[in-house]
Amino acid sequence: MKQDKELAILETAEEMVRQGGYNCFSFRNIATAVGIKSSSVHYHFATKEDLGVAVTQYYTDKFLGSLGGDPDQLKARGEDPITSYVAAFRSALSEDKGMCMCGMLGAEAGDLPERIVNEIRQFFHRNVEWLEQAYRVKGCDEALVKKKALQALSSLEGAMLISNASNDLLIFDLSTEHLLT
Repeated sequence: MKQDKELAILETAEEMVRQGGYNCFSFRNIATAVGIKSSSVHYHFATKEDLGVAVTQYYTDKFLGSLGGDPDQLKARGEDPITSYVAAFRSALSEDKGMCMCGMLGAEAGDLPERIVNEIRQFFHRNVEWLEQAYRVKGCDEALVKKKALQALSSLEGAMLISNASNDLLIFDLSTEHLLT
């Protein structure tokens, strides 16, 4: 279990990245927001890259955990996995008022340290796997599973981006309703 300060640092870094990307935070900004000294941030994370890797892993695990289980578990509870997945993206935009952190970082991947880029890839890889399983649970033709998973994730990331830039949640809803039918 993560220490309280380490968790507060990760949550603060996540919020800052989701609002403005990797260059939107510094150890000093985080320390101020958390109410600790900058040296305390360094105690937990030696470098910004180390923090970037940790916050990306944290975000990936948290996002997938927010889905309420794997698609088989959701179906067993009478829930549609794709609906749950779309709702998680919508909630990030409407309630958290932030972009998908890995979507933000993905746009900056060419300028980020390789270790962080690898974690971003893991986020997308794990999400595509989750969506592939969700489409299998829904009875999708196996030949289309990967294609549908990639299309769904791409649609959600794009809808989130355009909706956020337009400050219009309806854009997200209209852009993603095809995933729910």
